Amino acid sequence: MKKERKIGLVANDPWLEPAEQEIHRRYDRFREVMEEIKAEAGSLSTFADAYNYFGIHYDKARKGWVYREWAPKAQDLYFFGDFNNWQRYYNRMTMDKYGVWEIFLDKETYKDRFTHKSRVKVMVHSDRGFQERIPAFIRRIIQDEDSINFSGQVWLPPKKFDWNGDKFDISQLKKLLIYECHVGMAQEKEAVGSFVEFAEYIIPYIKNSGYNTIQLMAIAEHPYYASFGYHVSNFFAVSSRFGTPEELKYLIKKAHEQGLAVIMDIVHSHTVKNINEGLNLFDGSDDQYFHAGDRGDHPYWDSKCFNYGKKEVIQFLLSNIKFWLKEFHFDGFRFDGVTSMLYFDHGFRENWDLDGYFFSGVEWDSITYLQLANKLTHMINPHAVTIAEEVSGMPGVSRPVPEGGIGFDFRMAMAIPDFWIRVLKEKQDEEWDINDMWQIMTNRLPGVKTVAYCESHDQALVGDQTIAFRLMQSNIYFHMHKKDSNLAVDRGIALHKMIRLITLALGGEAYLNFMGNEFGHPDWIDFPREGNNWSYQYARRLWSLVENPDLKYHFLGAFDKAMLKLVSQQGLLNNDFADQLNMDDQNKTIVCKRSGLIFIFNFHVSHSIPDYGFIVPEPGTYRIILNTDDPAFGGHGRIDKSVDLFTQYDEVADVHRLMIYNTNRTALVLKKVEKS
Repeated sequence: MKKERKIGLVANDPWLEPAEQEIHRRYDRFREVMEEIKAEAGSLSTFADAYNYFGIHYDKARKGWVYREWAPKAQDLYFFGDFNNWQRYYNRMTMDKYGVWEIFLDKETYKDRFTHKSRVKVMVHSDRGFQERIPAFIRRIIQDEDSINFSGQVWLPPKKFDWNGDKFDISQLKKLLIYECHVGMAQEKEAVGSFVEFAEYIIPYIKNSGYNTIQLMAIAEHPYYASFGYHVSNFFAVSSRFGTPEELKYLIKKAHEQGLAVIMDIVHSHTVKNINEGLNLFDGSDDQYFHAGDRGDHPYWDSKCFNYGKKEVIQFLLSNIKFWLKEFHFDGFRFDGVTSMLYFDHGFRENWDLDGYFFSGVEWDSITYLQLANKLTHMINPHAVTIAEEVSGMPGVSRPVPEGGIGFDFRMAMAIPDFWIRVLKEKQDEEWDINDMWQIMTNRLPGVKTVAYCESHDQALVGDQTIAFRLMQSNIYFHMHKKDSNLAVDRGIALHKMIRLITLALGGEAYLNFMGNEFGHPDWIDFPREGNNWSYQYARRLWSLVENPDLKYHFLGAFDKAMLKLVSQQGLLNNDFADQLNMDDQNKTIVCKRSGLIFIFNFHVSHSIPDYGFIVPEPGTYRIILNTDDPAFGGHGRIDKSVDLFTQYDEVADVHRLMIYNTNRTALVLKKVEKS
């Protein structure tokens, strides 16, 4: 009897052999759901066209507007708004056998009343009584004047946005250098920034800084600004705080013109509990979009959990993916909260093993949904990028679905920022362990593409601290003038650069940074709230700090730019791993090679060693192409970067060595000079 060929995920990782049958089942469940979808809709893409069916649309054939809503357990639905003088029970909808309610407004009757920007709501009559709701597929939400309440807004502009000339292809980017952004807090003014302001000012800054991909947070409508966009209420509505849908499209087109990709931070892991704005109890039942009872409540995030096993729910979410890709030309997604989706306990556990990954407490339906989401994304745009925010290490997250994977292109290296926080909080500089550092930076399987980062928006929030603040503390407010000598700031600047460089050099195949962190932005992020008297003081970015040549922030910004230039010019971040050349515990020095470059990291507090030697794989002449101790980056200028370095042959050991001045708290990058 011929032995069945091992599925790809197991073939690449023998540790998974005990779970091989379950990995096969993972793929089989995906295929079964795909077949069901094809039988019903013809294709996955057609299945995801629900956003063109539900909600409000103009029907040319019928010459009027159609509004459809799925609410199977409702008793009555009434469509109302300023078009009928807010008569809540005048325009009753009718329901079909599938639980879909519909109403038609003929153009002749409503042409002067039902127009672009009309405000609307739907009255839902259920076992819970009568409740005013916002249509689930609404494209625009606005806040009522003099009220905390929101209304839907008809968004049918007479002139479509002009995408002419937008031919950007993210595959033209050799490596992803991601700038994580929040549009609202991207301006220096104490107010909410707009899409247009972001396009006009921040996009040129990102381009000039060397990043090639913008990751936009908080795009879908969310009632609470301070949620950072992670408590979405209206999945098809662009957050009105920042502007109109057309203004977001303008931002994306502008980025594409500059050669920048734009990916969306999409939140399908949960949604708000809010009844007035969101989906909760929409048709009166607690299991329409969510799991019934306690399982439908997220115990840690005060939110609702989707039922990914229900056809209508996955159609809603898949349609949302297609909507953002087709209507707004996003180049991909960073999926938030994937770990929370994968497990019944939402990933809140201490230990992980094969049983926890494949057998006990695994939410199979969510895995199938994510496989479908990745399949759909790449079906619509074969070059689109999908990134999983996944901390548990679930095998196969960023492997192809036919291999038994979930289908993401990248996973976030979430252990790296946790490592840096732990080191900075708990250890003195003398206690830093270079072997721990190496293990954390390189702890990934071959072929598992990873986005490395040392900090994101999470580390910048109130209650936490950025790396810059952990290193310099209050000195960052008082001693950042270039003429002001301060040992704490000197240490902070030196380690800030080294932490970023080693994370980029060793941690993955892509790199991410949250806006402002590259130059050591001094303040945390604190959105307007009652506790700070609704102030915007800390919900903004002080770009003037890095632009001021007299301040040390300028040093950090210059180094970050040079570091990213290194990636672009030298082909760094290939899929290969770094090779160790020397691990020196005594001098806390790591020497390694990746993508043809040699990196030397000396984390020692005081050891600066002349004629420091180490073995190199190739003889020849080497040149310093990046030096964190360069005065241009706030360093002490102890190393002459103009001097070429020549290998020496050790006849006894039959190896070639390089000799350098290995200065403390310094990182160097060397490149072999080719003979002319």
